[in-house]
Formats: sequence, C-alpha cells, structure tokens
Amino acid sequence: MSVPSSATFRPLAVAPAELFTENHAAHAAQERYYAGRHRLVAWVRVVAFGTSVAAVWWLFSQDRLPMALAVVGLAYVVFLLLVRWHTAVGYQREHYRLLAQLNQDELARLEGKLTGFDAGTRYLDPAHPYTADLDVFGPHSLYQLLNRATSRLGHDWLAGWLLNGVASDVVELRQQAVAELAPDVAWQQEWQARAKHYPKQDTDPRRFTEWLRQPDFFRGKVWLKVLLVLLPPLAVASIVLWLTGYSGQPALLAVLALGTLNAIFRRERAEYFRHSSSMRDALRAYRAQLAWFEACDWRAPRLRELHATLHAGTGQQPASVLIGQLTRITGFFSIRESALFAVVANHVLLWDLWCMWLLERWKNRLGGQLDAMLEVGAELEALVSLAGFQAANPRYAVPELSTTPLEVTAEAMGHPLIFTRQRISNNFSMMGAGHTGIITGSNMSGKSTFLRTVGLNMVLAQAGAVVCAEAFRVAPAQVYTAMRTQDNLAESTSSFYAELKRLRLLLELTATGQPVFYLLDEILKGTNSRDRHRGAQALVRQLHQRPASGLVSTHDLELAAMAEELPGAVTNYSFNSTIEGDEIRFDYHLTPGACREFNASKLMQLMGIDVQL
Repeated sequence: MSVPSSATFRPLAVAPAELFTENHAAHAAQERYYAGRHRLVAWVRVVAFGTSVAAVWWLFSQDRLPMALAVVGLAYVVFLLLVRWHTAVGYQREHYRLLAQLNQDELARLEGKLTGFDAGTRYLDPAHPYTADLDVFGPHSLYQLLNRATSRLGHDWLAGWLLNGVASDVVELRQQAVAELAPDVAWQQEWQARAKHYPKQDTDPRRFTEWLRQPDFFRGKVWLKVLLVLLPPLAVASIVLWLTGYSGQPALLAVLALGTLNAIFRRERAEYFRHSSSMRDALRAYRAQLAWFEACDWRAPRLRELHATLHAGTGQQPASVLIGQLTRITGFFSIRESALFAVVANHVLLWDLWCMWLLERWKNRLGGQLDAMLEVGAELEALVSLAGFQAANPRYAVPELSTTPLEVTAEAMGHPLIFTRQRISNNFSMMGAGHTGIITGSNMSGKSTFLRTVGLNMVLAQAGAVVCAEAFRVAPAQVYTAMRTQDNLAESTSSFYAELKRLRLLLELTATGQPVFYLLDEILKGTNSRDRHRGAQALVRQLHQRPASGLVSTHDLELAAMAEELPGAVTNYSFNSTIEGDEIRFDYHLTPGACREFNASKLMQLMGIDVQL
C-alpha cells in the first residue's frame, strides 16, 4: 500500500452507502455458498463414518483382522482430513458472515443508528476537561461512531486518543497513516473480520504480560524437570504392559506418583490455566491481524515504524508467528475444559506441567517483546477505526494543523453526531489568545449544539481523524467545557456550586500556561440574574488575561455589551428565530452580532401558560 507525502485522502470511487450495500450483498451471497458447502461436507462425514463402520464390521465378521485394522487406521486418517476440511469451510462461512455484518454496521453508522455499538461508558469521567459535555462516550457518542476495534487494548488506545491531545507532529503521523489505510475498505474490513472470529477479548493483556514477568515456576526445580521427562514415558510403558497381560502394580504406582505431583502443584496449575485461557482469544485475534499487516509494504512513516517494531528483537520470525506459538501453548491448557480427558492426560502425561514448561520457555526467549507486539496491534486497531470513519465520510476534511496559537478556522462545519440531511453547517474563525465569542440566542436556537460542534471537531482533529467540515484549521489546545453541571446529592453539592468548581478548574488550567479553548454554556445559571451577569463578566475579563480563548453562550444581552468594553477581544454572535403565527422557526445559522429576538414567552404560551405577548 502507498500514501501521498501529505495527508490528502483519495475518496472512494462510489458513494460509501452504495459500496457498503454492494459489499453486504456480495458477502451474504458468499456466506450462503459456504453454508451449503458446510452442510455438504457434514453429510460426507456421516457417509464416510457409516461406510467405515460397515466395512470394519464386515471384515471382522469374515475374520479378516489385519484388513479390518488397516481400514480402521485409514478411516481415522480420512476422518481427520474431513474434520479439517469441515472446519476450514466453517471458517469461510463465518468469515463472510462477519464481513457482511461489518458492512451492515457501516450502514447503521451512516444512518446514525449507534445503539448497537459499545458506548465506552467505562471511560466516562465527570472530572475530565470535556468528555461528559461533548458526548465523546456514552449513548449516541463519538466513540460509538469511530470505534472499530475488537480487543480491550484497542479500545483503550482509541479512547486515549479521544481523551488526550498530542503534539502536531504526532497528529500528522496519524493522518498520514490513516490516509494510506482509508481508501482500501476491503483491507480494513478483512483486518476487523479476522479478529471478530474470537469474541472473548475483554481481558486486559497488560495483566497477562505483567504476570509473565513474575519469577518462573520451574526456577530452582531441576528435580521436577527430570521427573517431567522420565515419569510420563514410564507411566505409558507400565500401562501398555498391564494391558498386554503383565502385572498392573507398576502402572498403579506410576499413576499414583503422577497424581501426587498434580496434587502438590494444583494451585500453580490452576493459576497458569486461568491466565492462559483468559488471553487465548485475544492472542489468536492479534496473530491473525498482525499476519495481515506484516504481508503488506507500507509507505506512511508511522506504519513503517510499526512494521519495523514487529520485527525488532524477534530474529527472522514475524511477530505473528511468535504470537501464534504462544497461542498454541495457551490452547494446550484448554484440555482442562474436558474434565475426563484432563484427568487422563495429567495422570499419565503430566499435561499441565508440560504446558507450564513450554510457556516459560517461550517467555524466557521472547516474552520481553510481547508488550511491544500487542501495543502495535492496539495502535493499528485505533488507526483502522479512524480510517473506517474517513472512508465512510469522504466529504469530511482532513484538518490542517496551525502554528497560530488557539486558531480554530472552519468552513461549513457541522455536528458529526447529527445525521439528518438537514444538518446545518456554519463558518467560524477565531485565533490568538484572549478572545471570547459571546453567543446569544433564544431557547432551542442552536447555541449549545454549536458549542458541541466546535468541541467535537477539535477533539476529532487532535485525535488524527477527519472532521465534519469542508475545511478546518486548528492549533493544538486543551479543550475545556462547562455545560452540563448537575447536583450531586452524595457530595451535597448544588448545580451552582458544581459549576463554580468546574470554572475554578478552568482558571487553574489556564494558569499553567498551556493554551486552552473553552466552551461555556449558560454559565452561573444557578443564581440570580444580577450576580450571574457580574460573575460572567468577571470571568471573561480574567480569561482575557490568560493563554485561552473560547465561546460563551448566554441569554444575557448584558454580557454582549462586553464587546464595547473589550473591542477586538470579545465578539458577538447569535442564533436567531422568527415567530410566524403560532410557530417558531429556527435557521440554526451563526450570525454576527447579538440576538434581539427571544422566544421564551411564546414557548410558554404554546405550552398553555397564559402569557400576554
């Protein structure tokens, strides 16, 4: 794959909705084809089994024992081959089902149907500078719209990008990587489908890698390694001799000795099983995905770095092969899931202890690279999420990163979580510290939505994603919001006091010297109008002296008068409505100047309150 030197995105040849619809139909047809093949192979297995049983029975009845045993052996080999064929066909059937579902999911996102996707509520933090106010996580959130990761670590990486801004050079590297990934929707969806075969990926792999760093179980137990090599062959030989007519005492003693060892190390065996089984699906998924990534030549600098990381310190073998080895070892522990077979294997072969030794041998050889391999996979999951979002929205702009402090300049900027065709877009520009835009307007005119529009697009831009605009320039800055402050009964905190605490945090943040872009909605609304007006004015004056700029929405026209007090620093904007008969009409367009038309009285009248207009 290749990428241009810039982050320019080459759009898809057809509209995304058309592409996803065509893909869904094609993959569904392939799923039906392989479902038919799967049923056919199942019948072949039944016929082969029945034929083998009949042939063996007839040969035994004819006293042709050698031939019967030969048929049994041949039938066993044929049965294994048929099982392998059946499994391969079943995998293809499931793979095309997953691909079809991925395209169905993309269509759902285009329509704004996000309820079926992970809301990421575990990442919600009321104290975070902006996530609670901007619907970054939770129902109908930005995370649901973006996330195409499957592993716990991949989810964490994407959430981290939405939670924390980074330097411009890091954002640019992400943009270039996404620009290379985005045009190839088939590659992205193959990446996702490979992992979705293994649904149990909720375990945090960092716990597994931390556990691997614990001291080896076999350290200082040379005697146990010797027994591990000697006892199972002796036990097998003793059992064979007993079955052929010799004394059963040696077999009994061997089984008792093995059982004693298993009992002594019962806790350690259980611990190894618990950790290994919890990671099996995640490791299988990463093995499949990294093999897909390793097979390509990349041109984007960050993708090349990730590709190189997978080979650093691993010798000649690809990381996917090494993770595959670990996957097989963790899979060996799954014998425990069959209680009868586990008892036989452990009391004859010391199966669990052998698996523990194999795991430690792998760990001592390559365990130090596992963290890096998994982190590469997780970062790629986050990049594929941004690439999928970009491919689904080819009209969205790749943000230009500005060196002008606190610049936010947008053309035709819209709210990325509003999916109606009537979504209204607005132009906006602000740059430099010490600037405040005062947005006035009537109820439901769009003030709060516009604040969230600016904030969400800034979050997207600083994560490395495209934004809902025709053009967008932004300088890295800490986004900070105060919009949804509520009472906290557990802390005996009123909404007014909660808002004051939120504003105090804003002042503390701006005092650190880092650039802050603030979005404040109806500040100090929990007190009387006189105090609210005085407090809001004082806050704007104080922020005017800090390395910060932003927007404040309000119903108070008195606050709009600050444009005269601080000309060039305070700018008035408004959202307006008109009343036609008993109907209020909104245009949702950002307009220069303060609002002069308010509709609260009309709204109350429409609700049945006898207000004289």
